Amino acid sequence: MLSEPLPERRRRRPLSLRQEYEEFILQRIEDYKEQLSREQLLSLADEAVRELELGPEGQLVLTEVLMLEHVDRLIIRRLRLPTYRRWRDRHTRMRRAQRELTHWGLPADVPLKDLAQRVPPGETALVVGAGAAGAAFYLAAHEVDVVAIAESLHGVDAIETRAAQEALATRVTALVVALGDWFPDVDPSLVVLEPTALTGLEAPVRIRAMDALRERTCQRGRHLVLPVEQRSDVRSLAPDALLAHYTGWQVERGTRNGSRWFVAIKP
Repeated sequence: MLSEPLPERRRRRPLSLRQEYEEFILQRIEDYKEQLSREQLLSLADEAVRELELGPEGQLVLTEVLMLEHVDRLIIRRLRLPTYRRWRDRHTRMRRAQRELTHWGLPADVPLKDLAQRVPPGETALVVGAGAAGAAFYLAAHEVDVVAIAESLHGVDAIETRAAQEALATRVTALVVALGDWFPDVDPSLVVLEPTALTGLEAPVRIRAMDALRERTCQRGRHLVLPVEQRSDVRSLAPDALLAHYTGWQVERGTRNGSRWFVAIKP
């Protein structure tokens, strides 16, 4: 089986609010710079130099570091980025909401909160399927490091964009994975699987994908197979159709609006 090493991921201590604010500001500045052409960047640098020459800093030696710092200050002004106090108040409210299942459109009875608390420090959760991105964000909001795999680059882009918007990008790594043919170099203690991700796979490929998920899961690790949203435009395997892959595992079942979900625990 092919695999590729991921950057080393360890369950980190939560960042302080001040550190999270500094990361937020830095990310917004870098995102803005990436949108500018070379000519626009040079124009911004010229503006920074002019302001420095006219201001108190003009008495100092104009260094590259000083100019780059002032460029960042110009961007902060242009984007009207919030002060730490304003950001802290908004961020605290946002994080409180993110730790609710309903914030991500997840069923309130799915036991993700309990499962998040069972991911040991230093271990990782794996979320399979772009449609399960809400579960990835929910886990990240609970300080769990997550590898989210999707079937297309579009799905990965959507996950990365939303993670950045929700200030969760440092906890979520998104990858394009061809299920059954490739597996990221991670041994998760929790797997969250959206059955739709397996729809359309040939039976042998689906079997290989499920075998890989089971084999790479840590002992006493858990798989949560999510319920399927009942939509006429989406074909999906029913979660019960995957139960045959968990022979010998302890299975706990639940029901959501007529659609089943289950948790399987590796012996």
